[in-house]
Amino acid sequence: MNTPEILPTRPHPVTDDTWLIPTLAAEPSGAFIGVHSLVIRGAQPALIDTGSLLVRDAWLEQVTAIVDPADVRWIVLSHDDHDHIGNLDAALELCPNATLIASFSITARLAGDVPLPLERMRWLEVGASLDLGDRTLPAVRPPMFDSPTTRGFYDSTSRVLWAVDSFGALVQGAVHEAADVPADLWEGGFAALNSWNTPWLEWVDPARFAAHVAPTAALPLAAVASAHGPVLRGDGIADAFRRTIDLAGQPPVPMPGPELLDVMVSAALAPAA
Repeated sequence: MNTPEILPTRPHPVTDDTWLIPTLAAEPSGAFIGVHSLVIRGAQPALIDTGSLLVRDAWLEQVTAIVDPADVRWIVLSHDDHDHIGNLDAALELCPNATLIASFSITARLAGDVPLPLERMRWLEVGASLDLGDRTLPAVRPPMFDSPTTRGFYDSTSRVLWAVDSFGALVQGAVHEAADVPADLWEGGFAALNSWNTPWLEWVDPARFAAHVAPTAALPLAAVASAHGPVLRGDGIADAFRRTIDLAGQPPVPMPGPELLDVMVSAALAPAA
């Protein structure tokens, strides 16, 4: 079977010292979905998540274009999903001076499957902060998540929130800013991706969910970056939080059925032109 089409990408500046490391893969509609990570290039540079194994060479090239691996002091995992730890082994080898930031639950869930260097590790739970020298990085519970280990991170200096799997959306190509996504693609993609990734929202009381979202929404945010969506700025931040709250108590958007698999198999097996 063929792997999904991957668009060539370059690091995208979120602020002067924070960069999105993008990966964009084609999905069946012809739009693209991201599997991104983040680099903070401050006094003590940090990598936030390590992307997908399928794009290792491109991921490493983008990261090393932004920061010298020898300068990286922290490799921070938001959670244990494969698209966030795909290049962890390579990052640990490439960045010999980096400490791995995980948690008890991340370590426990990966035990037996992924070798983790306990001697290079620190655990950080929601409510605690990591000191990066010129800034702190509090761990927060993001609005939406598909793993119980998930922590988002808020940069106290740049005022950037790493929202992890929250605020997923489709884009029309190598587009990294939500303001550049057509309204119809944004609306349809946001509802589908976030309800699929967070199906428990269907059973959540809207008032209690709004109370969960409120502390993160109240942060003084200059920008929001996430693994599966474009960067949010300005009024787009409040709009994304509103759309998220509106998903509570609603059934998820229907997923594609087996007919789509037939189409994908046929395309993969078709002879090259």
